Amino acid sequence: MNYYVRDDIQDISDMELKMILLWIPAWRREEALRFKHRQGQLECALSYMMLCQCISVNYGFDCQPHFVIGEHGKPTLKEYPDIHFNISHCKKAIAVAVNDSPIGIDVECIGRENDSLARYVLNDDELRQMEASEDPSALFAKYWTQKEAVFKFYGSGIRDDIKNLLVNSDDVKITTTVNKEKGYALSIAIGK
Repeated sequence: MNYYVRDDIQDISDMELKMILLWIPAWRREEALRFKHRQGQLECALSYMMLCQCISVNYGFDCQPHFVIGEHGKPTLKEYPDIHFNISHCKKAIAVAVNDSPIGIDVECIGRENDSLARYVLNDDELRQMEASEDPSALFAKYWTQKEAVFKFYGSGIRDDIKNLLVNSDDVKITTTVNKEKGYALSIAIGK
């Protein structure tokens, strides 16, 4: 499993964004330009470029792959079905993972939680831990990215069992990093 994170995306100039948009294939450029705001364009375009770089570094060939979207929205590579990947982005970072077996990755900004969302996605034990935490926002971001990475690993989309997802996912190994300095949490889910 290999993953890459860019958490300097706020430093990318308009000229660099234009160069990235010119480099990516037309279908992805059109997708990126559907975003009205620069941030969305940057996240869409740069995440694709990072995926291409990951494939080049880890599999030894250059390509600009085309995605096939699964039933629940999980993309696969049309030309390379044995290469599994996942992309995630937020305002603070972009993360890309590639692997020889299914993988899920999620990155989220710290500070997204609110009480009603926490009650909806966290089980009683997770809620107690969050309430007792010195940094509940960081802990919520950790739990949220873990759950989202597991959903992306399974390719199932968000399901009704979100509260107990982590308890009921014995076949998944989750790695999490909380970068308080940069303001995001990142989780990766792979099979055990």
